[in-house]
Amino acid sequence: MSTPGAEGTRRETGRQAWLRTVAADVARLDRSSSAERAADILRRSITEGALPPGAQLSEVELTEVLEVSRNTLREAFRLLTHEGLLVYKLHRGVFVPELGEHDVIDLYRLRRVLEVDVVRGLAGREPELPADRLEPLRAEVDAAEAAARADTWPAVGTANMRFHQQLIGLAGSSRMDAVTGRLLAELRLLFHVIAAPRELHEPYIGRNRALLELLEARKYDEAAADLHEYLLDSEHRILAAFRAR
Repeated sequence: MSTPGAEGTRRETGRQAWLRTVAADVARLDRSSSAERAADILRRSITEGALPPGAQLSEVELTEVLEVSRNTLREAFRLLTHEGLLVYKLHRGVFVPELGEHDVIDLYRLRRVLEVDVVRGLAGREPELPADRLEPLRAEVDAAEAAARADTWPAVGTANMRFHQQLIGLAGSSRMDAVTGRLLAELRLLFHVIAAPRELHEPYIGRNRALLELLEARKYDEAAADLHEYLLDSEHRILAAFRAR
């Protein structure tokens, strides 16, 4: 069992690693970076699991690593607060929210509406979906399998997030893509309720591969039905973890 001191050291090490990742992201941006771009980096950090529920964000640190003014950072915070990805606590600061069972039910209902509808809508689509449109999904399935072999389970989770983002991207809708970015970030916050990433992500590596194969075979109705069951199973696992706490 880890001691309180060891746990604090682990959190601090993780926070410093995250700040280095943010600094690397900033280096890839052009100098016209705005509040929206700063918000995008923070949103991606949540989606990739680098910012867990309850994490506090420091204005001092982030203005430095994001290379933005305090006003620009506060605008980024405002954008993410509006999306439900940050919360402001009076006299305490800005935090990543901690979600509950109601959020699980609500988010998975939205997932089923979006993802299953996208897959079902591929049937009879004109023009037919080009085979190369599935390449991004195939890349994320391959990435998840490689990460599993390397025993890097948080990376498996990130590849899974990207797989579902690419899945909704098949609709070719910028509005759906924007909604999906926020949705997946909130989902990653839910996933922290399961302490062992392998336990959470391992069952879905094969299921993503199977779903991809159905899409490649243009069995869209079968893929939609499979995805519906997949999402129900995932929801039940997350709810069970919340109720077992």
